Amino acid sequence: MLEGLEEPTDERLLVGGRSFDDAGVLKLSASLALVQSVDFFTPIVDEPFDFGRVAAVNALSDIYAMGADPLTALAVCAFPHGTLPLTALHATLAGGLSVLRQEGVVLLGGHTVKGPEFTYGLAVTGTVHPDRILTNAGARPGDCLVLTKPLGTGVLSTGLKRGWLPEEGRQALLASMLTSNRAAAQACRAVGVHALTDITGYGLLGHALEMAEASGVAVTIRAGTLPLLPGALAAVREGMIPGGLLANRSWALARVDATGVSEELTALACDPQTSGGLLAAVTPDDTERLLAEAARRGVAAWVVGEVVAGKPGTGALLP
Repeated sequence: MLEGLEEPTDERLLVGGRSFDDAGVLKLSASLALVQSVDFFTPIVDEPFDFGRVAAVNALSDIYAMGADPLTALAVCAFPHGTLPLTALHATLAGGLSVLRQEGVVLLGGHTVKGPEFTYGLAVTGTVHPDRILTNAGARPGDCLVLTKPLGTGVLSTGLKRGWLPEEGRQALLASMLTSNRAAAQACRAVGVHALTDITGYGLLGHALEMAEASGVAVTIRAGTLPLLPGALAAVREGMIPGGLLANRSWALARVDATGVSEELTALACDPQTSGGLLAAVTPDDTERLLAEAARRGVAAWVVGEVVAGKPGTGALLP
């Protein structure tokens, strides 16, 4: 898609699109950098208000994953003409606005067009000190990999769309997607992690491999330690497999040895997440401190793997 397109160059550009990081960063002064990202998608839950909330939490996560603080947002929306009532759009916008108020972010406005599918999200702007940017490129051999949310939103949301997901699973899915990554990012900043990214559409393995590629290292993920949302394993066994999971698995398994790992856990390691958690690379000495800092802020966190020396962007999925 990007082949032949000239990459923008500017001496102020600290993080650009070619690094596949969570957001772009432009230096404004010696003490201030601008952080920007945009994210939008079609409805992932049934209630419009909840859809707006999930989309907003998901969009803000990119800014938190850079170690930055979000300041402003612009709503981005495509709405089908004549197939959905305007009340659905109103409720979605209200849901997004409720999250922005909760997170202290100012909505400046936005843009809406007619489209064949309902699509909503946010373009978000934040700030960070240029010396305190967290990217996916700082992981070092010996670091532990710490994850701050359980996996399974992709298979569970597929189960929801197909009418399979029980109420307990729906509630767990929604609660996870509505949990802001602000507190988790604050814990990572307090400890001084080496690298940070949020887990979204490429799944845990995909984003871990991106971190490995950017950092010039390899990774090992321990499938048996992966935290899972209630019902996630059952969803895989019942065939609730989103198309993105299949694409993620094909791409990841060309770079990762998953010998001995069950099909179910391999699938969940590749499950595309909506509003997933953060993945941090942190020294072994600081890992317990990170877990404690996260817990103090009400955030659960799990050690799910390690950074190792090896061919950049490769790794192993261990039982």
